[in-house]
Amino acid sequence: MLSLRERQKLRRRDRIFRTAINLFREKGFHQTTATDIARASHVSRGTFFNYYAYKEAVLLEFGAQLLQEMRQQAMAELERGDAPLEVLYRLWERLAEVSERERALLSPLAYELLNPDPARAKAAFEALPLGDLIADILRPLRAQGGLRSDMSLERISRSIADVYLLSALRWAAYTPGRQLKDEMNKFLSLMLEGALAREVSKVECTSG
Repeated sequence: MLSLRERQKLRRRDRIFRTAINLFREKGFHQTTATDIARASHVSRGTFFNYYAYKEAVLLEFGAQLLQEMRQQAMAELERGDAPLEVLYRLWERLAEVSERERALLSPLAYELLNPDPARAKAAFEALPLGDLIADILRPLRAQGGLRSDMSLERISRSIADVYLLSALRWAAYTPGRQLKDEMNKFLSLMLEGALAREVSKVECTSG
């Protein structure tokens, strides 16, 4: 059982989190300051920083929640016997849908993974383990001999995760008029052609 103080802290953190996300959507991430968030959350600026060391940390929590939901969906699909590549393509579609819907939050969240501060970049990498999720999806395919054997599952999965990051950033910055899903599927198919064992048919690669 949580103490009253612990429950109050959780409620305060949740209020700050929800307020910050709403402000990011309404005003824009870069236009929203920590002072804005604190004032709208009815806490001091110092209290905000007690819960989040920097603004981007709020986005990391937001992204982590979304990714956890996608993990639960993907694992449920694998458990019911869906083919790993089908599950991967569905994950890809969900990533595209969320990225298009939350475009205003996409760029600052993605750039946090590329932060020049090693500690910040590591925190983002640990909060958004997309590569680990892709590895879990592809693990049954590796066990079946469906992935090339000269590359580790980790390397293949993280490379695919990097494809998402780069294609989403390029889309947000240069080609927002195009469908992100189409752009991402092109890159994923190209990536899988190099990652799959020769025995895996091209039909499977394009099943998405």
